[in-house]
Amino acid sequence: MPSEITLGLLVGMAKHPAPQQVMESLTQVQVSIAAKGKSGFDLSFAVSKSSPIMTDLLPSGYFDPPTRIIITVTIRGDKTVLMDGVITAQEMVPSDEAGKSVLSIKGQDVSQMMELIDLSGLPFPCMPAEARIALILAKYIPLYGIVPLIIPSVLLDVPSPTDEIPTQEGTDLEYVESLAHKVGYTFFIQAGPVVGANLAYWGPMLRTQIPFLPPPDPIAIDWDGRSNVESLQFGFDGTQKTLWVVLIEGSTMLPIPIPIPVPDVTPLSPPLGRKSPLPLKIAPMTGLAGYKPWQAAVIALGKAAESANIVHGQGTLDVLRYGGILPARTIVEVRGAGITYDGQYFVESCTHTIKPGSYKQSFNLTRNALNAGTGLASNLLGYVTSPAAALSAFAPTQAQAPVGPSGVPLPPGPTLGQDPTAAQGRTVPLAATV
Repeated sequence: MPSEITLGLLVGMAKHPAPQQVMESLTQVQVSIAAKGKSGFDLSFAVSKSSPIMTDLLPSGYFDPPTRIIITVTIRGDKTVLMDGVITAQEMVPSDEAGKSVLSIKGQDVSQMMELIDLSGLPFPCMPAEARIALILAKYIPLYGIVPLIIPSVLLDVPSPTDEIPTQEGTDLEYVESLAHKVGYTFFIQAGPVVGANLAYWGPMLRTQIPFLPPPDPIAIDWDGRSNVESLQFGFDGTQKTLWVVLIEGSTMLPIPIPIPVPDVTPLSPPLGRKSPLPLKIAPMTGLAGYKPWQAAVIALGKAAESANIVHGQGTLDVLRYGGILPARTIVEVRGAGITYDGQYFVESCTHTIKPGSYKQSFNLTRNALNAGTGLASNLLGYVTSPAAALSAFAPTQAQAPVGPSGVPLPPGPTLGQDPTAAQGRTVPLAATV
């Protein structure tokens, strides 16, 4: 590995560093993190029949499921926990050539341990969904350092024991995800921020910049000669934009279903550009009959916001050249792709590939609008209090001519004493990358 990057591998519940012979045989580490669902890892080892991994460690159960694996990366002194998970499978590919056999150790994040035991029928009397989730996650705190981050739903519902006693259906993971779906939320477990800890998030999918978290460095390509990615491409399929409608029953005088359009922009999923494509399809939203009206409304809003992300991007980067790690489930700015595709994007997924002397990432980006602009609703409070005023910022504006001291408009161009380059709209270059 280059001196700027140090790979760490901790094995077992005691979190012991892997032996030297294991690290020397490690040829590739791949970690995949997505906004939805489980994250996974794949460790590849070059082995032979006489290697310590094959003669001692593997027979003794060193890599047996569900052994805990923690993968860390230190870049210039800054340690990041890429993965905290458990082994789920092994794959062995023998070879006739000495040292060319490949042992692959695959696994998923610690949410895999929540999907092992079916606890259907477990009662939760007088407990809202948030309390049930906290109680379910509590049993995993001692073993895997789970730190629950539960965002209460605005539709908080405490069932009366005389009317209903909620009971669990399925495994812990299945039940937690079903409760999230009922209120338009998502659930995932993210490793870190320190070794041995895991953040269990149950709340809305935030497709906007979190005010108290630092944003990642911008992705730049063909931008004043300071590109920091290896490849980048975008796609926009206008036929995928759909206007979803919910059909409600009409009055007794007019028994005709009334279509109600579902907006695809919410304070938690604001437009990430100035131009929102028009929907070319209109379709009824199905699957809401078994829910209460307030549950159906929240699910419909979440589904409409999710389907509005019809602008997609994908690319690859070298971590040293980029200057850091691009995290998933965050907002990143793209520069150099032109006005149409510049701007903020949501990082849908990232795949880390680490080899001796190389650390690269492939990533997928999504957003719900075109044209670079002030698409990020950085002030969520302002959006909630006055949506019309907040959305007016996305309307194209006309540049006003500069005004002189006497109030007479000046001709176009730099004013007296102004740097001529300032009138050309020249942007500030990125900081120097490695």
